[in-house]
Amino acid sequence: MSTRSSVIVVGGGVLGLAAGAELAAGGHPVTVIDAGGVNASRIAAGMIAPARECLLDPVARPHAALLRRARDVWPAFAARHGLSLQPATTQWISPDAADRAAQLQALGFVAEASGEGLTTHEDWRIEAGPALDRLCGGLTRIKDLATSVAHVDGRWTVGLASGRAVDGDVLVVATGVEPALPGLPPAVAARLAAITPVRGQIARLVQAGEGPVRRAPGVYVAPGAGGDRLGATMETGRRDLKPEPQALVPLITMAEAAFGALPEIARIDVGVRGASPDGLPMVGASGTPGLFLAVAPRRNGWLLAPLAAAILAAAVEGRPLPADAAALDPARF
Repeated sequence: MSTRSSVIVVGGGVLGLAAGAELAAGGHPVTVIDAGGVNASRIAAGMIAPARECLLDPVARPHAALLRRARDVWPAFAARHGLSLQPATTQWISPDAADRAAQLQALGFVAEASGEGLTTHEDWRIEAGPALDRLCGGLTRIKDLATSVAHVDGRWTVGLASGRAVDGDVLVVATGVEPALPGLPPAVAARLAAITPVRGQIARLVQAGEGPVRRAPGVYVAPGAGGDRLGATMETGRRDLKPEPQALVPLITMAEAAFGALPEIARIDVGVRGASPDGLPMVGASGTPGLFLAVAPRRNGWLLAPLAAAILAAAVEGRPLPADAAALDPARF
């Protein structure tokens, strides 16, 4: 396939925009179609945190080495696209800190325990909103709702709610937990239908602090511009975006027990992430020529985005795939 193929990306989350930015950097004209509004990538704390995820999430632990390699792709990706990475030392406050440190060490991370605390410097973070905006810099953006797709004579056409249509050689579906667009091949639609929505609520605190990410069982407080983030709920099977402050009460209680009194909550953000059966995203060729997927990163969209972008760019251009591509291959399901 020509390195000048035109690319349509449907979806404005971090997987779609990272892939679009990487393809545009390689000389592809890229158009991103997204209806706008809240998405899980924009409200996220921007954690690039394989160690923290393995502390928090049993689903992540079998993939610890892959998550660490995905993190290591970030510096070159950030430099290429003008993004600013920040260190995000994690402090785990819990009576089982020594056991947790041993667990991380067994998974290949560097971690130290002292008293009731564990510290690791394996993690980074990024300001999510500005990073998404930066990734859009070399892309054509259309704020509209994609309503259908068609594949005719080797070209993809995406129909829009406004009545317009966009044509391209390549289509990247990065639609999160949205239903499959009419016109997608049945096998692709079935893969998208198997994605589980996971709703998350994150509280934005009035105070914008500095220092490490503080973590205790079930809760974290992450510093960031515009207010520290307290989160996050994991509400499997839900797609609605209405905040429910009462759902954050257990998080607030756990955080104050571990870290002390919290600043006032300024607002609650709600996003819906997609999860595949094994907790890793589906990234790569779909089995239909010119059609690619970048969906279902669960909790780790920001961490995995540069790796996903590298896989998609290689697949679109017909180059050898990165070593971890098989682990994310949509055909594994």
